[in-house]
Amino acid sequence: MKNILYIFFSGILAWLLTSCKDTVTNPEILSATPEIFPDYVGVTIPATIAPLNFTVTGGHEKLQLTIKGGKTGSLELYASDFFDIPEKQWKKLLAENIGDEIQLTVSVQSAGKWKQYAPFSMYVSPNPIDYGLAYRLIAPGYETYSKMGIYQRNLSNFQQRPVIENTIIPGSCVNCHSFNQTRTGEMNLHVRGANGGTVIQKQGNLKILDTKTDKTISACVYPYWHPSGRFIAYSVNSTKQVFHSAKDKLIEVLDLASDIVVLDLENDELISSDLLMSRNYETFPVFSPDGKTLYFSCASEQKLPQDYQKVRYNLCSISFDPSTRTFGTKIDTLIRVDDIGKSISFPKPSFDGKFIMYTLLDYGNFGIWHKEADLYVLNLKDGTTHELKEANSPDVDSYHNWSSNSRWFVFSSRRIDGLYTRPYIAAIDENGKASKPFLLPQKNPEQNLELLYSYNVPEFINAPIQFDANRIAEKMLAPEREKVKFVK
Repeated sequence: MKNILYIFFSGILAWLLTSCKDTVTNPEILSATPEIFPDYVGVTIPATIAPLNFTVTGGHEKLQLTIKGGKTGSLELYASDFFDIPEKQWKKLLAENIGDEIQLTVSVQSAGKWKQYAPFSMYVSPNPIDYGLAYRLIAPGYETYSKMGIYQRNLSNFQQRPVIENTIIPGSCVNCHSFNQTRTGEMNLHVRGANGGTVIQKQGNLKILDTKTDKTISACVYPYWHPSGRFIAYSVNSTKQVFHSAKDKLIEVLDLASDIVVLDLENDELISSDLLMSRNYETFPVFSPDGKTLYFSCASEQKLPQDYQKVRYNLCSISFDPSTRTFGTKIDTLIRVDDIGKSISFPKPSFDGKFIMYTLLDYGNFGIWHKEADLYVLNLKDGTTHELKEANSPDVDSYHNWSSNSRWFVFSSRRIDGLYTRPYIAAIDENGKASKPFLLPQKNPEQNLELLYSYNVPEFINAPIQFDANRIAEKMLAPEREKVKFVK
């Protein structure tokens, strides 16, 4: 009797489960791929990336998604709003199809009828990506920074954690975070305001520096680590904001003067050269991966602010000897903007030494406010340069950084709404050709639109940042600072 009852109730349960399950029946087959948000159609992704959750634009009652691996494996799910792809199954599917594609087929039910779109693919790259990203979240305007912070995000899931928020240091602005080739054990952070200072954390040792001297224009900004970890290159700038009435150009950031210095962390000394402290505008210094060259942007002096549109920056370099702390005797111009009528900012060398990625804009150096700003790459072997057409958009594409293996890059773009910058990631091959970028995935895709903060200065990090924000705040609120010396 017990066996009969067990079979009876098991049959009833199976019938209930089957009758409640959604199924796609007699769908109309479409030739077009779906319009989805975010746009992940045809992107290249790392095998460890968090699920690329997305929704289908337009009205619908139900959604269905089938994912099939080019080699093996499949995944099917239904949704009413957006596809919340199970992380464990997603990771397994990607791991099994490294070096191949996964194919996604979307079906949509509206007015009780199903439509099945043409499938689209994502390529699973064999190249690994770093642990995560670090970035600043800040309101997109210029009026206030009452709430901002530096945050870190684990790229393999949706975990975001604060590194430091300015609310623990009253009246402060936290910015200029940087790492030595993605290594979080060597970190620079700048705090502006009444309790300002430059925070240097190196292998667990912490110091707060006052980098303003009577021989430099300002405190140090725009940091870039020397690969040895001994030096950090900075610019010192006299910056002015100019406001426009034009719709597409609200603000311009100008350097009335700017020089380049290098901080020796062993001696807390600033060193430089007459060539880097001229009447020209020198800014955005970065070291080559071997530490023997300093790249930077340089523009001729102009009458400012009236001639701000005449300010155009060349891409230049000067040799550097870390053993003697000396610079070369001449500046080399790698790209002369007089030949193209444009301006170059944010040069960033790949860590394998093959390329320099930079932002190209009409004039000036602060590309984040230039709608026309796009990404370009200079091939250091043959001197050729080309646009990263696959990555660029009709809106701002600017501040960028390389992954530790130089096979991925992250950059800031305003392509969604023209107001908020959001981080996009793209693959790049040994020839400098980029893939279609993908928006940093979120658990709920709508978070990309609902967050009223811009992602600023995204940087790859190779491990979680170990940073005691309360200890930093305590030190920042104390008056003591280690003064640096300018020795040139």
